[in-house]
Amino acid sequence: MAQNRNPLSQLASFGEDVLGKASKNPTASRVLQSANQLRDRVDDLSKRVRGLDVLERRVDELEQRVAKLEKPPRRTAAKPKPKTEAG
Repeated sequence: MAQNRNPLSQLASFGEDVLGKASKNPTASRVLQSANQLRDRVDDLSKRVRGLDVLERRVDELEQRVAKLEKPPRRTAAKPKPKTEAG
C-alpha cells in the first residue's frame, strides 16, 4: 500500500520520521531548538530594521525642512537712492 502514495506524501512521512527520531536525540534536539531561536531572533531583527527605515525617512524629511529654514533670506534689489545735489 505504501507504493500507492504519491511522492510528496512519502517525503512528508519520511520527514516526520526524521524529526521524531531527532527529537529523541539530545544533541539534535539542542540543534533544532537553537535553529528555532535563531529564526525568532532574525524575525525580531527584521521588524526592527523595518522600523528604522521609517525613522530614517522621517529624519531625512526633517533635515530638508531645517535646511530650508536655515538658508539666509534672499535680498531684494535695493532701490537706488535719489541723488541730491548740494550746492
